Amino acid sequence: MPVVNRLKIVGVMGSGTEPFTELAQAAGEAVAESGCHLLTGAGAGVMHAAAQAFVQSRNRKGLSLGIVRAHSLPMLHGSSRAWEPMAPINDYVELPIKTHLPESGERGQDFYSRNHINVLTSDAVVVLPGNAGTKTELDLALQYGRPTILFLGKHRLHGRTAADLQEQHPGRLQIANDKTDLSACLRRALEFRSPE
Repeated sequence: MPVVNRLKIVGVMGSGTEPFTELAQAAGEAVAESGCHLLTGAGAGVMHAAAQAFVQSRNRKGLSLGIVRAHSLPMLHGSSRAWEPMAPINDYVELPIKTHLPESGERGQDFYSRNHINVLTSDAVVVLPGNAGTKTELDLALQYGRPTILFLGKHRLHGRTAADLQEQHPGRLQIANDKTDLSACLRRALEFRSPE
């Protein structure tokens, strides 16, 4: 039986409203150059900017995956209610994975949040600036033991700098300051993470 050589998956997490374009583009390009799939939440902001840079990168091997949040729990509204996404799926998601999970933001660690899927599916997680929802993805990445890289630049994650967060979680976070740093951090993170 042939052995499947599965590409690893890098999740890029960040603001769903602000694109933080320079950081998101660098993240998308770094993931493409790493030979991995990109995973985002399929929406706007950082998700859109990172996916666009990834898809437009030359010689990429992976696909742009998007974990789509539902507008509400269909099961609570009866089977006659059609499933619908919370927001439009961005144009750079090649493989949308539609969930029934509506929670996000400060409720991003709740049972009905797609953030668990975002993190658990990722072999490594890159965290860009964002607010409460992105912070819950960071917390889940640490809880689930995913290699985690902060790529905040001069910005903050839910009011905290990269140095603040690294001090709060000693030895558990890498900080990347630019695309070169990020590529090196990804190589280290992925080298020790075998596919499950």
